Amino acid sequence: MPRLDDSTEALLRAGQSAQSTVKRAWDGFVNFAVRDNVLEVALGLIIAQAFTKVVTSFVSDIILPIVALLPFLHRNMDEKFAVLRRGPHYVEEKGYNTLEQARNDGALVLAYGAFLETVISFVGVSLTLYAIGHLYTWISHDQVIKQTVQCKYCRKYISEKALRCVNCTSWQDGREDAPQRRNEIATSANYSNGYEIICLYSTLWQIPPPTGLVV
Repeated sequence: MPRLDDSTEALLRAGQSAQSTVKRAWDGFVNFAVRDNVLEVALGLIIAQAFTKVVTSFVSDIILPIVALLPFLHRNMDEKFAVLRRGPHYVEEKGYNTLEQARNDGALVLAYGAFLETVISFVGVSLTLYAIGHLYTWISHDQVIKQTVQCKYCRKYISEKALRCVNCTSWQDGREDAPQRRNEIATSANYSNGYEIICLYSTLWQIPPPTGLVV
């Protein structure tokens, strides 16, 4: 077998090294981008985005029109505004018909209608999600809405079924207070014994015991 010259061997080694580098980079990219948890997160985000559109449409197209039937509300609530400073082309007799017209004229407006509509939409979405969570819990017996209580020591919220706080690691069954209660009982016992000794010496020496001591 004929021997390759040095330049050809160098080219072969460079090609093999480049191929190995590209393969390692590709394997690393595949392990990073196509691993199981990344795919699960991607699928979860896609489903969550679609579910968000459904809930938003349900609130804006079904709930809000019914709410707009109330006498103190209006269907075009987002067009309710107050002019704080007029624009250069403001006409006293006509005023501004729409919020966009006022802003295009450079007026300073308080768009309280859009804010109220956003608040109502937020409340509607929250109540809808809360109802869906309870419905899912009732159907699947899988509790989605977790009940929480405050830790007695760090005052942070934890699960009501937790035996130990995840924040301060304190036990919730009362064993954290056991050493303190034992110390209080021991202190009370020592105080009581000392008072009995004082009363005994007072009896022997016919001296009245000290007042103000409570056992």
